[in-house]
Amino acid sequence: MTEGVKIAFERKVVSVAMDRLLPTRALPPGLHETVKYRRIAASVSEVGLIEPLSVARQKDGAYLLLDGHVRLDALRAQGAVEAACIVANDDESFTYNKRVNRLSPVQEQRMIAKAIERKVPKEKIARALDINVRSVSRKVQLLDGLCEEAITLLKDKMCPLAVFDVMRKMNPLRQIEAAELLVNANNFSVSYASAILAGTPQAQLATPQTPKRLKGMTAEAILL
Repeated sequence: MTEGVKIAFERKVVSVAMDRLLPTRALPPGLHETVKYRRIAASVSEVGLIEPLSVARQKDGAYLLLDGHVRLDALRAQGAVEAACIVANDDESFTYNKRVNRLSPVQEQRMIAKAIERKVPKEKIARALDINVRSVSRKVQLLDGLCEEAITLLKDKMCPLAVFDVMRKMNPLRQIEAAELLVNANNFSVSYASAILAGTPQAQLATPQTPKRLKGMTAEAILL
């Protein structure tokens, strides 16, 4: 018989008192002055803990913290007395960091779009993400002009925002081809996306009547 897939975490989110959470590593010096920390702290302050902490239950009633050290620090700094946690089903305490997903640009766009649909002001979203309102607007429009098939291919990939700007210059069929090339090469850099655009036939551009203009390349070089 084929063994079923084992669920890594318990299904229910639990609230754990702060004094029962045991960190497994120290935070690096100077972290509190970084943009990343300010963004996480602002998000916790404005909208609460969106992604629960990952923990492993110990026999003495304590919980070993597997992932979420920065979030825990931000919660403690803001006077929280407990935190939402998901509990690991086994004791592979040091393997879960690689299993915890980070928000890709596509996932972040959908989260922001959903918040706006629920009438959350852009100003509040900006404070939660520690970015300006203009950046929120750009993230909302990130997928404009992209076909759903290409979006699906890149939905969990950590692509720079500029990659989507490059792909927007292609027609839908070429967008799908470009997304497949990025995924197959496991290369999501802007330079690689730009190279794909450079190799895109004029007829496969979003606006075929407009010549391609790529920084550092002449029109003659593009045609070669």
